[in-house]
Amino acid sequence: MRIRFYIFYIILVALQIVLGNYLDLTQYVTLCFLPAMILALPVGYGTIGVMCIAFVTGLAVDFFTHGILGLTIIALVPVAFCRRWLIAMVFGGDVLSRGEDISIDKHGLAKSLLSILIATAIYLGIYIVADGAGTRPSSFNALRFACSLVVSTVVSVFVSHILKSSDRWS
Repeated sequence: MRIRFYIFYIILVALQIVLGNYLDLTQYVTLCFLPAMILALPVGYGTIGVMCIAFVTGLAVDFFTHGILGLTIIALVPVAFCRRWLIAMVFGGDVLSRGEDISIDKHGLAKSLLSILIATAIYLGIYIVADGAGTRPSSFNALRFACSLVVSTVVSVFVSHILKSSDRWS
């Protein structure tokens, strides 16, 4: 039933790895759609389970891309930690109580875009601060955050739609 979702999830992780290795847009843009993938996981998964999936996903991306183990993990696990709170805040607590998965088709583009924007902002905020580690000026980090947030959010909307469309194909 959800096997196609997991296949697409693994394919998108591989795509993130390929993009991390071979598509360096500029020093101001970090393209990442991993937060949208974490949001797209089934709502029935508990916080600990989602945090474990985020850890393994981040470890795979770190290991096969830039070689700085822990950078993606340190930014993706907090997104997984905030996931239930974010879903309840944007989509309402009844979505969690019913165990209803979130999707653009079901809840609309505005709510989905807002949730992806917040999750991506959490991820990029932590990622950019950890990546710079006090060696880059704040103005550079702020510009990198803004540019990356715009590009990553737009790409993440499409990724979220692909993951949720894979459920309908079964």
